[in-house]
Amino acid sequence: MEKRGLQYHRGRLGEALREEIETLVEGELADPRIGLVGVTAVLVADDGRSAQVLVDVDGDDREAERSLEGLLAAKEYIRHELVERLRLRRAPELYFRLDRSEREKARVEELLARAKKRTKPRAEPVKKKA
Repeated sequence: MEKRGLQYHRGRLGEALREEIETLVEGELADPRIGLVGVTAVLVADDGRSAQVLVDVDGDDREAERSLEGLLAAKEYIRHELVERLRLRRAPELYFRLDRSEREKARVEELLARAKKRTKPRAEPVKKKA
């Protein structure tokens, strides 16, 4: 079993990494390949040497691939900035992954709303007694 303090530390580190990476991506990276990118989560590995950065890209799949290429090209710069800003001894190795969970969630909610409209019981007309 893992110690609770270590698990808490990894969670705090992941959140700090997410905030700093999002700041870097939104304002400081000048790569034209990177579109509107939001960092949804950073999952730090148990040993702290690597982290998966889940990003959401506005646009189609081609634009998402271009943005991922730009992020991969800027990976070492991002790691260097993380060491400087968060005063880390070593920044974890970053692996960027596309996060489509928000789009899938919106699609499921849309389908559920459609199904609810179709199965909505229809009110029967009230018959008057004579």
